[in-house]
Amino acid sequence: MKSKRYYSSGQFAKKAHVTLRTIRYYDKQNILKPTSKTPAGARLYTEADFAKLQQILLLKYLGFSLQDIREMTLASADQQYLLESMRVQKKLIQARIEEMQAMNDAIDSTMNAIQQKQELDWNRMFDLIHLTAVERSLKTQYQNAANISARIRLHREYSVNPKGWFPWLLEQCELHEDMRILEIGCGNGALWSENQKRIPMDIQVVLSDQSDGMLRDVQHELGEDKRFSYEKFDCKEIPYREAEFDLVIANHVLFYCEDISQVLSECKRVLRPNGQFLCSTYGHNHMKEITELVQRFNKDIVLSADCLYEHFGLENGADILNAFFDEVEERIYEDAIEIDEPEPLISYILSCHGNQNQLLLDQYKEFGEFVSNQMRGGFHITKEAGAFVCRK
Repeated sequence: MKSKRYYSSGQFAKKAHVTLRTIRYYDKQNILKPTSKTPAGARLYTEADFAKLQQILLLKYLGFSLQDIREMTLASADQQYLLESMRVQKKLIQARIEEMQAMNDAIDSTMNAIQQKQELDWNRMFDLIHLTAVERSLKTQYQNAANISARIRLHREYSVNPKGWFPWLLEQCELHEDMRILEIGCGNGALWSENQKRIPMDIQVVLSDQSDGMLRDVQHELGEDKRFSYEKFDCKEIPYREAEFDLVIANHVLFYCEDISQVLSECKRVLRPNGQFLCSTYGHNHMKEITELVQRFNKDIVLSADCLYEHFGLENGADILNAFFDEVEERIYEDAIEIDEPEPLISYILSCHGNQNQLLLDQYKEFGEFVSNQMRGGFHITKEAGAFVCRK
């Protein structure tokens, strides 16, 4: 058997064509730890560490921050998580290309105006400043989209109900020709992209979100489909007149709203008489086994700082909605998750909005082994989700 070769910090840095300071810095930042140390404390690296360093340098070249790289290399054994992260960076690069082209066009226009002694369009110049600010926010927006994709993947591939959440939710919409629909907080637009062929042709759908990145993703996904238009706004101030829509949809949105009453008031205002408001949410048992799993590994891990179902859930949703709508009907989506492989579950856990990535930083290998052991023989996850169908 071939023995493992070890490199000192200096040898390792020379082999990778980086400075010794870089190697020491990555160790200090918990990005690349040495495989071993000598009794005197000198760092020792292996060929496997060299492969990991190549990955780090590539991600750095592509524009990821050290925090991004730390989390991605933390989960480097999970190829799906890495793939989603690379997709995020590709979208970001494409967005930068589009915006740099827009900036180039604006500069050309301004230069031509100066050369021809024409009056300058200062609004166009202010657009340049705005584009720069938008570019700075894109990374966060697209990272959110990747996290959503990781969570949807777990549900789509391992749920026991063959219908699927989005086809079921579309059925609750009761679509028909000539409808005008508004979805608030459309996210990645999966409700429409996964059901695009089932949607009536003579219909108008306005997809709204607060995120430019999300709307950009949806628009690319749906393509040149004239049934859809896109608006960026906060759902507590919907920029439409009264009674403009037959249906308003809030899919897993209300529990994120600080002022639910204001949002519901706006949704009711823009609905036509006898219009329908469809909103979905979770119950308190939803995905509880995942929280129990990570806390058995480390009791300090919190996957979400907020219990969203307490703000607006299956248990209290009807009471909140009854104050605004004449009819409120609860419909439950019967489902569960059965999974026997750890990687998709780990991707889901890493995509959550809690403190898990920081706490798992130095224990990812042990965590992966723990999850694998816990899943032997299969792993059951409770799903408790549904929708309220309300009539004005």
